[in-house]
Amino acid sequence: MCELFAMSSGSPTNVHYSLEEFSRRGGLAGPHKDGWGIAYYLDGDVRLVKEAEPASDSACIRFLQERPFSSELVVSHIRRATQGVRKVRNCQPFTRELGGAMHVFAHNGDLDWVRLTAHLPLGSYHPVGETDSEYAFCALLERLRALWLATDGVPALEDRLVIVSNFAAEIREFGPANFLYADGDALFAHGHKRTQGQAGIRPPGLHVLHRRCAPSEAVLETPGLTIESPDASQHVALFASIPLTSDPGWQALDEGELLAVRHGRVVARMSAEAAILSPGTLR
Repeated sequence: MCELFAMSSGSPTNVHYSLEEFSRRGGLAGPHKDGWGIAYYLDGDVRLVKEAEPASDSACIRFLQERPFSSELVVSHIRRATQGVRKVRNCQPFTRELGGAMHVFAHNGDLDWVRLTAHLPLGSYHPVGETDSEYAFCALLERLRALWLATDGVPALEDRLVIVSNFAAEIREFGPANFLYADGDALFAHGHKRTQGQAGIRPPGLHVLHRRCAPSEAVLETPGLTIESPDASQHVALFASIPLTSDPGWQALDEGELLAVRHGRVVARMSAEAAILSPGTLR
């Protein structure tokens, strides 16, 4: 299994991403040795850095440590290869353009390839690599394509949420399906289940921490990662496969739960039972 991390904030937030602890998970300890990636939004575009090497050996990680970046929306992934060779094309996050916006996707899990490809046909988007994760991202974009192309600007959140929720319900049938998806306006976080040591594959698959921070106050500080707010008091939401700190505020997402986050605030929450909806049903 892989490790996911994401941050959504109300205004650009300083991210000191030394990845010391993440590096240990990415090669110095643990099974996650097959690559890593960071995508963050900047000036309406996405800056993407990824490698097919252990994070613990990465010169790029040291570069990011020395030059912290500022962003409102960050998605990160550390890979343990279950499908696809160890190449950059198979490292996450994945990015694509749709409707004049950059879309970012990262997945933690192992989807049944035969069932995935049989039930989720592709159209305009096709994978560059060989992973189930990138294939699923292309299938999601195909479902979103008509909505984005028919809209002048960003489509209504409730319409996007319905499509993402229905997609999540579909891929849960094929295996562990924790994912982070961002479209520049909102971050969608879906929790399912993941390998829990000797306990096997079970929930939770994703955790969230909400913080309201004062200017220049550390929102989160842990080995390898410091997040600070340089502006006025703001809200920040953090997502991780497992809690990054001992803070009791970390909450596990229920199995099949989907959250939509804007500017550090959860603006919509859907359970697995409410996953099959039609546009216009949310208020």
